[in-house]
Amino acid sequence: MLSCKEQKSRTAETHFTKEDSITDRYLVLQDSLLYVWNLMINDDNQKLKAMSNVLHELSIGKQASNEDIEVLQKRLEQLPRIRFTQRTMHNPDVIEEYDFASNNVMSEIISLTVGSPNYEQNTTLQNLVELINLADQRTLLYRADYDAIANSYNTFLERNLKALRSIDATCSEEKKALFEISQSE
Repeated sequence: MLSCKEQKSRTAETHFTKEDSITDRYLVLQDSLLYVWNLMINDDNQKLKAMSNVLHELSIGKQASNEDIEVLQKRLEQLPRIRFTQRTMHNPDVIEEYDFASNNVMSEIISLTVGSPNYEQNTTLQNLVELINLADQRTLLYRADYDAIANSYNTFLERNLKALRSIDATCSEEKKALFEISQSE
């Protein structure tokens, strides 16, 4: 027979300290920054790949001169090397330089492509140009997302630096740079 006595269930009480909450928030902000950064860089890499694919299509279809294609391909290959990082973007000139070079190459590739003899009949080229344009439009969205999280991170850092230092002496005090400067164009 089973006893009908009501047994109180015991639940272990969990206690979170302020340090636990601060640590959790700090890690969430860092993870969020990294996630948005990686989305942005991966999307930019896909845009560069699409531009390279356009040049390849133009080359095999004899839609542009080899010299024009080679010059644009070399300039395109330079872009990942001059692209900003989370560290180098503290210097707004680095962002502006990359944006200028990237936009310039992109515009020239698209102009060359749209002006090619068989562009209207070549759905591959049309799709690649559309991919490039869409990726370019997403850039500002990714940057705005990054800035929102970076602003939250910077504010959090200001308010909790003393507590963070007591939790982790190696905690970086460096605020995250923002894209706002280059978006004012």
